[in-house]
Amino acid sequence: MENSKKAFRNPIRAAIATLLMGMVMRILHYPFSEGIIFISFAAILILYTVRFSRKKEKKSVDLIKMALVLFWTTNGILTILDFTHTLFFQIGTAFTFIAWFAMEGTSYFMSRDGDVNNSMIEIIWNFVMVIGVITLICGGLMHLLTWDYSIPVLTLGLTIVTSYILKDIFTAPKSNEDDINNEGLYS
Repeated sequence: MENSKKAFRNPIRAAIATLLMGMVMRILHYPFSEGIIFISFAAILILYTVRFSRKKEKKSVDLIKMALVLFWTTNGILTILDFTHTLFFQIGTAFTFIAWFAMEGTSYFMSRDGDVNNSMIEIIWNFVMVIGVITLICGGLMHLLTWDYSIPVLTLGLTIVTSYILKDIFTAPKSNEDDINNEGLYS
């Protein structure tokens, strides 16, 4: 396992969790939400760019992930700044996401050997994450259709996904043979 593979993992996850909290704040019309979202997008872009630049061997899927982060964060930053012409970045985000999902999407969630060996608690948390994403999508669709209760559903979905990310940040990582070689990253 490469040193750069785990570099900035927790700061990036913290920035994503902060981004989701900023989005909840924006939905609820709290002050400073746009600033939090802007800073979160900028932090994700900077941290992932540094992580990418530290990677010694860059494969095509790594380039696609970097392009995905670049399009996504730039679109977010320009949207917060009320830039009206973000269609190019939205299309770029969609195409790079489809390319990433085709190349790595499903294998990203599996172990190196191709089998899923999760404990019951991990399975429950993954189920919670799926429920959170489904709730988030349903809340977004309900909001687009201007249905009642769309904001509470959207807020619930964002809260579930954010709690999953925060749980992932603050729980101790599993130790395995590969992590012994990367002790320098965490000291």
